Amino acid sequence: MSNPLDYPVRRRGMDHDRYAWSMLAERAPVTWPGGAKLAVWVNVNLQFFPLNPSGQPVKVPGNMTMPYPDLRHYSLRDYGNRVGLYRVLRALDAENIAPTVAFNARLAERTPALVQLVRDRSLEVIGHSWSMNTPHASGMDDEAGVISRSLDTLRRLTGQPVLGWLGPGKLQSADTPDLLAQHGIAYMCDWVNDELPYRFETANGPLWSLPLSTELEDRFVLMDNLHSAQSWAEQLMDAADLLHAEAQDQGGRLLAINLHPWVIGQAHRIRYLEQALAHIKALPGVWAASAGEVVDAFAAQA
Repeated sequence: MSNPLDYPVRRRGMDHDRYAWSMLAERAPVTWPGGAKLAVWVNVNLQFFPLNPSGQPVKVPGNMTMPYPDLRHYSLRDYGNRVGLYRVLRALDAENIAPTVAFNARLAERTPALVQLVRDRSLEVIGHSWSMNTPHASGMDDEAGVISRSLDTLRRLTGQPVLGWLGPGKLQSADTPDLLAQHGIAYMCDWVNDELPYRFETANGPLWSLPLSTELEDRFVLMDNLHSAQSWAEQLMDAADLLHAEAQDQGGRLLAINLHPWVIGQAHRIRYLEQALAHIKALPGVWAASAGEVVDAFAAQA
């Protein structure tokens, strides 16, 4: 029996070689294009939740919860792609913000109209696995095959190289980063331990970790924390104000906003997104960018 205090890497500092440790306030200042102080990246999730999820190896948050057929929750998720998305895009258009789209490949395959919408708007697409029933966690069957099939499908349907990745539920197995790099992914958004991109090492070469805040995510704040939509909007605005203030003497900052049309696209919530976006864009020196643009601008200085 092995000693529970025996670790593969036992030394001063980090217990792995995936990335270097550093404190945000001690890093070299970041400069965004045009001298902007605050980069704003809005991620919109286009997701397919099957009516009968296996829940293996784990169930992704937001999935079906009632006995089959859980039409109540299935149709609510579908509402986001039929109705809520329109309102979210309208709110973003009003502030001249082009979002990045995390797209389940199964949804792209099932709904050509959504693919065409993304193509018509020239929105950057990032991989979001096959569906919300393919969680990338230890014990997942054929993870390499799921990643390959998902990216091949998205690249074929969108005509984009698809260089970014967001796992369902931000889940990863120990092998996920290595497999992503192997399949041409340049950056991933699952790790939330920072507010700026950082270099992440894999067995197939480095990629970038681009943190996508969970603490400011609409689904997490509204559904898990049970805060009001008004409170969520206030939290977004508070975060923007603080990051903008820090950027004045510490270098550029990044505000990452993760949206689910089936949540924030509801008629009784959308105005709070509109209010938050108007407040954020009114700050001087704001650069609204896609995920890939943020990574490229950061990598050019790293």
